[in-house]
Amino acid sequence: MSELTEKARKADTVDELAAKRGEFVLDDVVYLDGNSLGALPLAVPGRVEDVVRRQWGELRIRSWDESGWWTAPERIGDRIAPLVGAGAGQIVVGDSTSVNVFKALVAAVRIAGDDRDEILVDATTFPTDGYIAESAARMTGRTLRPVTPAEVPYALGDRTAAVLLNHVDYRTGRLHDLPALTAAVRAAGALSVWDLCHSAGALPVGLDEHGVDVAVGCTYKYLNGGPGSPAYLYVRHGLQDRFDSPLPGWNSHAEPFGMRSSYEPAPGSLRGRVGTPDILSMLALEAALEVWDDVSVDAVRAKSLALTDLFLECVAEYVPAGRVESLTPVTHAERGSQVALRCEDAGEVMKRLIERGVVGDFRAPDVLRFGFTPLYVGFADVERAARLLGEVLTRPS
Repeated sequence: MSELTEKARKADTVDELAAKRGEFVLDDVVYLDGNSLGALPLAVPGRVEDVVRRQWGELRIRSWDESGWWTAPERIGDRIAPLVGAGAGQIVVGDSTSVNVFKALVAAVRIAGDDRDEILVDATTFPTDGYIAESAARMTGRTLRPVTPAEVPYALGDRTAAVLLNHVDYRTGRLHDLPALTAAVRAAGALSVWDLCHSAGALPVGLDEHGVDVAVGCTYKYLNGGPGSPAYLYVRHGLQDRFDSPLPGWNSHAEPFGMRSSYEPAPGSLRGRVGTPDILSMLALEAALEVWDDVSVDAVRAKSLALTDLFLECVAEYVPAGRVESLTPVTHAERGSQVALRCEDAGEVMKRLIERGVVGDFRAPDVLRFGFTPLYVGFADVERAARLLGEVLTRPS
């Protein structure tokens, strides 16, 4: 047994989250792609069967009331809230991340006022956020200015209406400084809009603590809600009465069954709703979130850093020198819960890794991404993945 193998074994024996692995549907594969799609929690299939067979099949329309379908967006939002450091009544679940980015950014610009005519957007953002920011700018008559997160404090000014940023860079796993950037945006009189897709469920966010204005996120990555599970929208309490959604729907009306021709927004987080909720996927998400009932986000973060530390150590030991380059910061304060390695033939390397039972993903043209979900990834998994990567890179096909 090698020194690193023994180190991983010992770490697993003292892992306070180790038992959580038993609450997921897993096999012998080392699954390091939870930053794209989380594993299936055991509670979900039975819950979905009940929703389909009893709530829909037997109760039918009565389930909007008797099964709590109508209130699901806010109820599930309140379950997500502690995972992102938010108090109750500020998160509503529904729609996709893309739709929520659009709602969030346009509403933020409207709150900022007509005298602020510029939107800043993370130049390294996931492409969809950039597309939506460009459309929002055109629709609101603002100028869009792409800048890197590091440039934001210097780009802010009295023209800035809103700033759309990613908490964690989806390519590199770099964690951006949400507290400092949010404070800088606030000091400039602008509004902050954060995309939490690659941080929620992997590390503390602190939305309330740090005064974030608006935030969005998906639920199918570290929150394990399932493919296409609904996203969420956070609007801090102090802004809710000014949140003017560009997608006013009957579900966000103050009297949704009044069927009035004029729109009057509902109070609180309900303003983030649009149309009829996606009940099947929403209630699957609710079941998936039960794995978090007795979990501390701080414990998840501590394990995430330990897992990625071990992986980087093992890669340095097992992979031939110069064969890969880590794009993920070594400093804990700048690291999310993934490791991105630049590799000349990354697509083929990932294909061969998957054939050998290690699942990560590939981002063109040359990036291997490995996501570490602390609820079900163990230290032996990490050591095995790095060892097999070393073997693949040592013995080319």
